[in-house]
Amino acid sequence: MTYSPGLPVFSSIDVPHFKTQMQDLLSNNQAAVARILAENKNYTWENLIHPLNDLDDSLERLWSPLSHLHSVMDSKELRECYEACLPLLSDYNSEMGHNLALYKAIQSIDVHSLDASQQKILEDILRDFQLSGVALSSKDKARFEKIQKELAELTNQFENNVLDATQAFSLHLKDDSQLKGLPQHALDTAAAYAKTKKLPGYVLTLEAPCYLAVMTYAKDAELRKTLYQAYVTRASDQSADKGFDNTKLMYDILRLRDEKARLLGFPNYAALSLATKMAESTDGVLSFLYDLVKRASLQAHTEFKALSQFASQTKLTNALEPWDVAYVSEKKRESLYGLSQEALRAYFPLYRVMQGIFSIIQQLYGMTMQEISGVDVWHPDVRCYCVVDETNQLRGYIYTDLFARPNKHGGAWMDSMQSRRVLSNQTIQPPIATLTCNFAKSSSDKPAMLSHDEVLTLFHELGHCLHHILTQVDYLDAAGLNGVEWDAVELPSQFFENWAWNQEALDLLSSHVETGESLPKALYEALLASKNFQSAMYLLRQMEFSLFDFIVHKDFNVKDPEWVSKVLKEIRTQTAVIPIVPYNRFQHSFTHIFGGGYAAGYYSYIWAEVLSCDAFSRFEEEGILNPTTGRDFLHCILEKGGSKKAAQTFRDFRGRDAKIDALLKQHGIM
Repeated sequence: MTYSPGLPVFSSIDVPHFKTQMQDLLSNNQAAVARILAENKNYTWENLIHPLNDLDDSLERLWSPLSHLHSVMDSKELRECYEACLPLLSDYNSEMGHNLALYKAIQSIDVHSLDASQQKILEDILRDFQLSGVALSSKDKARFEKIQKELAELTNQFENNVLDATQAFSLHLKDDSQLKGLPQHALDTAAAYAKTKKLPGYVLTLEAPCYLAVMTYAKDAELRKTLYQAYVTRASDQSADKGFDNTKLMYDILRLRDEKARLLGFPNYAALSLATKMAESTDGVLSFLYDLVKRASLQAHTEFKALSQFASQTKLTNALEPWDVAYVSEKKRESLYGLSQEALRAYFPLYRVMQGIFSIIQQLYGMTMQEISGVDVWHPDVRCYCVVDETNQLRGYIYTDLFARPNKHGGAWMDSMQSRRVLSNQTIQPPIATLTCNFAKSSSDKPAMLSHDEVLTLFHELGHCLHHILTQVDYLDAAGLNGVEWDAVELPSQFFENWAWNQEALDLLSSHVETGESLPKALYEALLASKNFQSAMYLLRQMEFSLFDFIVHKDFNVKDPEWVSKVLKEIRTQTAVIPIVPYNRFQHSFTHIFGGGYAAGYYSYIWAEVLSCDAFSRFEEEGILNPTTGRDFLHCILEKGGSKKAAQTFRDFRGRDAKIDALLKQHGIM
């Protein structure tokens, strides 16, 4: 088979006319479906599923580049175009999902003529039709379509409000008197940003590199408090600019999701969410989460008490406030282990980290990552890599966009630009992934350097990319991330983070910017000793997020406009160890569940971590860079995509079902 690259040409996207292009494509797809149904009587994979994949593929390749630009290069023109297309997509998806003739045609395919992967895909397609409301009455279908369209608009507005609220805040300081303790990279970035605004001194923002640097290192408690208050009140009734308030949006999103679930015959949205996940019941998820709360609670409270005592003894603060926690924690970490996250940064210049990760990928999976030039990209910082296997076959492409900048959504994520499939002419369409982070950019005379936490982030998102890129599934619906249960999607990403904690791997990842020295053994031992520093506090915080998300969707009370805040308050009585200030509105910027795809599914992070920790324990037994074990993980999990149930791919690799022991061990909780 030969390969057809088909890399996107971002500079050719015609934003003013994109909506028309989208309308034309959707109309052509609808006409094609009608033609396919009319031309055939006996439906098969070849005359029905394959041409449907052609239509889905054409839509992904048109929409994904524009959608991606909206996230990383936001502008008034792009936002208007993106928002104008959302109703078109909602209408199209509703029409396709409600096409009873198409559903019956797919249902009529002889499953005995299909291989195991095709059978699993067909089962998933029919399930998705049912979840799209194909069996609803005409009246209920009309209501379902309206709900879908409104949800698309509201969740997009939620994300826009968070981005706009984040961008709206800035703090101008004429000198560095309040900036003592900040690392040089943060000072350089703040000074550079001030220059772009033609202001003297420094400008602080709520972008992740700046915010985290202030909260972790700034000696001035009032400065930390100022940024903390601005951050936790973003897009809320407590923020300085009330124009971005997400209060009503949250209620409306939950109300519509609940109504959608009930239309489809589910008791609540959490139950609907589990229809596409590994977890079998809402009670099972809650039991899993509350069990972890019980296991971590005592240790978490002990950790916070020790932190408070340290703060008092060292006279860092008399009463430990929320804006003090990161700062005091870093001081305690330094005191206990002689280790500073910022001191580690010099050992992780970005170029060396990338070389090291590529070397690890090569040793584990036999894959070579090569940067390619002359590729059309959306920003000068973007790099494009091709991934080639041991037989010199192209597996796919990964774009990296690693630095924070204005008009770029915060956080870190991976996304698909194109999925693998075998085309009608037997050529392979290679998958394309994007990896987006928000690291601090280097100053003019120094390379970009990462904290160890940022190294973990890079491993995590690249793990997602490898899951998508290394697939060997030939069918669009199960290639890469497609068709993988949502609570198993995080397995390869969390799994890959483990290499950032291993000395053998760190020797490949580290090189001091001045001496070229790899991370010394003493520093490595201090880093490893600090791995579980306040790990129970961290785990309990994740339980707060997961329980809040799941319960707010499971038990939604349509009659109570204060439902969201009441649920969060109740969950915090069981999970919170850090004091909560009255103005904290964390929920108003929780884009994972109110804007992204984790609604009633945030628990997936910890659920998948059980799988990832247990999977990694085999490498601990057989060798961290053991190529045989690495190839087994490649063949059993990464290459399989959604062609098998996640529980089965895990059993294929581990030889048994997952156990929670490895997770508790990794977090130092037994």
